[in-house]
Amino acid sequence: MDTLDFRSDTVTWPTPAMREAMATATVGDDVYGEDPTVNELEVFAAELLGKEAGLFVSSGTQGNLIAALTHAQRGDEAILGEDAHIFCWEAGGLAVLGGITPRPLPTDPQGRMDLDQIRSAVRGDNPHWPRSRLILTENSSGGNHGAAIEPDYFAGIRQIAEEHGLRSHLDGARLFNATTALQIDPKTIAQHVDSVSICLSKGLCAPAGSVLVGDRDFIHQARRTRKLLGGGMRQAGILAAAGLIALQEMTQRLAADHTNAQRLAQGLAQIPGILINPEQVQTNMVFFSLADTVPILPQDLMAKLYDTYGIRLGSYGGQKFRAVTHYWIQPHHVEALLSALREILN
Repeated sequence: MDTLDFRSDTVTWPTPAMREAMATATVGDDVYGEDPTVNELEVFAAELLGKEAGLFVSSGTQGNLIAALTHAQRGDEAILGEDAHIFCWEAGGLAVLGGITPRPLPTDPQGRMDLDQIRSAVRGDNPHWPRSRLILTENSSGGNHGAAIEPDYFAGIRQIAEEHGLRSHLDGARLFNATTALQIDPKTIAQHVDSVSICLSKGLCAPAGSVLVGDRDFIHQARRTRKLLGGGMRQAGILAAAGLIALQEMTQRLAADHTNAQRLAQGLAQIPGILINPEQVQTNMVFFSLADTVPILPQDLMAKLYDTYGIRLGSYGGQKFRAVTHYWIQPHHVEALLSALREILN
C-alpha cells in the first residue's frame, strides 16, 4: 500500500497471490450456478464453519440482510445488541427493506446481551405485538474494542432460540479474529447459530465479498433473497479466487495483526495525553482517546498525521480514535505511528 492506513482493515489491498489468482480464475455464470471458483469458495466456507452450504454475496451488509430476510418475515421482530453493527451501521436495512422490527438490548463491555434479558424480550402470542422470530449476534464485537466472545455465550443463545422456536444469525465479519484470539476452531461457535456471515475483505485482504453459510434449505431460500436484492453476480469467480486465498491462507496469520495491535496499545499507554486500557485489546482493534487537557482538536491531529507523516487514523467521535491493524501494517509501521503521535503531542 502507498500509505500507512490504520482507519480499518477494510482498506487492505489484495495480496500479490490474490491478484495472480484473480487473473487466472476459471469462471462461469454464477447466477446459473456455473462458476466453478464461486462454487469452490461456497463449499470451502461451509465446511470451514461446519455448515451444509454457502452463498457468495457482495458484502457483509448484504450477507446480514439476506440472512435476516430469509429467517424472518415482515412484521417479525429481531432481538439484537444496541451496539450491533447490523443495527447501528447497516442503514436500517432490517426495517427499511425487510419490515423487521429491531429490538435492541443493552450489552456488556464485550458486546454480549444478558441472556435473561433476551429470554424476557421474547414476546408472547399477542396481536398487538410483533412476532419474536430472530436473534442476531456478532463476533468479534466491533463496537466493543473488537472483543472476542466465548462459545458459551452462543450456546446460551442457542438454548433460548430452541426454547422459543427462534432462529439465530451470527454477524461473523471478523469471526476469524475472534477465534484466533480464543485459539478455537470456528465451528465451535458456528455450531450454535443457524447461519453465519463471514467477510472476506475485513482483515483477509480480498477486494470484496462475504460468504453466508447455513443448512441447505436456508441457503436455497437465501439465494432467492440475494436475487431479490440485486445481488446476483455473473463471472464472480474473479472475486471468489481472492476469497479462497483469504480463507485458506489469510485466516492463518491473524495472530500477527493481534500482536501488532497489542504493541500499539502498549506504546500508546506510554504517551502523555493519551487514554487507553491495553487490556481491552484482544484482536486487531485499538481504541484510545485524547485527554481533555491535550491542546489539539481531534480533527487537527488526524490532519497533521496525514499531511506530515502520511498516516491515516480513524475517528470514533469526540476525543476517541480507532486504529486497526491488518496485513499491510507491520511492526515498523506501528512504531511510525507511535513516533508521530509523540512528536505531535509533545
